[in-house]
Amino acid sequence: MRAYRHGIDLGGTKTEIITIDASGREVWRHRNMTPRGDYRALVRNIAGLVLDAESRIGAEGEVGIGLPGALSALTGRVKNANTTELLGQDFAGDLEAALRRPVRLANDADCFALSEASDGAGAGAGTVFGVILGTGVGGGVVVQGRLLSGPNSIAGEWGHNPLPWPTDDERPGPVCYCGKHGCIETFLSGPGLALDHQARGGEVLTAREIVALAERGDFTAGESLALYTRRLARALATVINILDPHVIVLGGGLSNAKGLYTDLPTLIAPLVFSDSCDTAIRPALHGDSSGVRGAAWLWPATSP
Repeated sequence: MRAYRHGIDLGGTKTEIITIDASGREVWRHRNMTPRGDYRALVRNIAGLVLDAESRIGAEGEVGIGLPGALSALTGRVKNANTTELLGQDFAGDLEAALRRPVRLANDADCFALSEASDGAGAGAGTVFGVILGTGVGGGVVVQGRLLSGPNSIAGEWGHNPLPWPTDDERPGPVCYCGKHGCIETFLSGPGLALDHQARGGEVLTAREIVALAERGDFTAGESLALYTRRLARALATVINILDPHVIVLGGGLSNAKGLYTDLPTLIAPLVFSDSCDTAIRPALHGDSSGVRGAAWLWPATSP
């Protein structure tokens, strides 16, 4: 086991690397623009970030990568990626060849969940469900400190299930990029909130702007955010009914809406198949850094 661990967050716009030591202390961080339209350039960029970090710390490290997709259990190649250059590629094999060492890859939402379960808002909890509410809607599950993957490598992919208990005006729902209608992601992503706000007579605004206006008392934005919160409560209630996590950690841009943490528990409780609902709902402790930190935690300090 090498003394250092590199975590890399491969985003659609930027790629970030963080290097931590055996205690989890950050010793290096850097980000650059993600090459687009050229798969080989993506591989070279990541390899370059790793080698640059190692030239600065003077030692090699283990490499973990969070990607916007998953590895197929059938082929070992990338699937379900919205960074389309990755689709069908032997990403792990190509990176291992470039770096001449093993690498570990996981979905970026899985990395987020692992980070928050390791030393974040879910630290010490038996089961943590990590939620990304951003451009997309993702999720990851950590049980007793271990990331849950599953035979199809899709554990936690709640965003591509139907919105629960839909009203008449929510059926069949918007078309999702996955090809289905009414996925949770189409309602609870940032673009989903923006489109819904506009459709109900609001201005053309980003999700961030809608939340800011709502928190300043704007009526229309407040109504849009209230509906968003009720839909989020329905979606999370089904997760609790299936998984019963001890903690749900919210990340992504929409997790910054402060009212979620006061309103969600009240809205969720009547929907859960129990006489009480004690699941804690918390904002991510590490914020935007959680994904890249979780990629580093794919190599735990206690690994053989």
